[in-house]
Amino acid sequence: MQFAKSLLLLAALTTSTLALPTTLERRQATSSSAASGSSWTSTPSSGSYSTAGFGSSTSSSGSGATYEGNVGNPYGSNIITVDAASASNYKYVAQFTGSNTDDWTVAIFNKYGPDGQMTGWYGNACNTFTLAAGETVYIAFDEDSNGGWVAASGSTIPTDASGGYASTWGEFDFGSTTNSGWSGFDVSVIAAQNAGLSISGMQICDALGSVCSSVTQDAATVNNAYTSAETDVGGIGANLASGPVRLAVTIDYSG
Repeated sequence: MQFAKSLLLLAALTTSTLALPTTLERRQATSSSAASGSSWTSTPSSGSYSTAGFGSSTSSSGSGATYEGNVGNPYGSNIITVDAASASNYKYVAQFTGSNTDDWTVAIFNKYGPDGQMTGWYGNACNTFTLAAGETVYIAFDEDSNGGWVAASGSTIPTDASGGYASTWGEFDFGSTTNSGWSGFDVSVIAAQNAGLSISGMQICDALGSVCSSVTQDAATVNNAYTSAETDVGGIGANLASGPVRLAVTIDYSG
């Protein structure tokens, strides 16, 4: 699977430098200062982040390809939906926007499943929601969470012959203990390509910086993202120094 060489498991981190698209530049242009707290990209002026809604943290274990981060206790309580007004209070936040015409299903999973094995993407999503046409959803992640999300038009997520999620993935690693608090993300179409299934567009951008990872439909354009050809390549995507993260995620991305 793509986790074998994804940036989520790298010990050595490098920073990518890509130009932000105009859509993200417009979002940043309307962002207010941290003091106002009115924008989801803001951070608390006190430097203290909310943990409201999270369960207890679980201990990390392993290293490299077997590293297990925080999966929440109860399981999955490290990944919660928050409203727009409170999103800026959390340290790690992803803003999901999607199609203006269709409803999409988004399923977010921990790398490790509830069985304690690397089975998070085998039907073990811990936060699944419908992203209605034109809707925006905010998700907060607790410290040391790592895993991914998948998205598909309609009400179900395609799976491969083994039951693994096989649509376009977004991979994440927030405040990694094994990587001194660094975070990272990438878009991957490895699972969909290996299963011979269609590829939908997705873009993830660092809303506080200048790096994006994206693919368009059928992988017609691939930008700093994983395809099956890069399964064993490390360092694709973004690596972010320790601190708050704001990810702008565009589902059904068309470039």
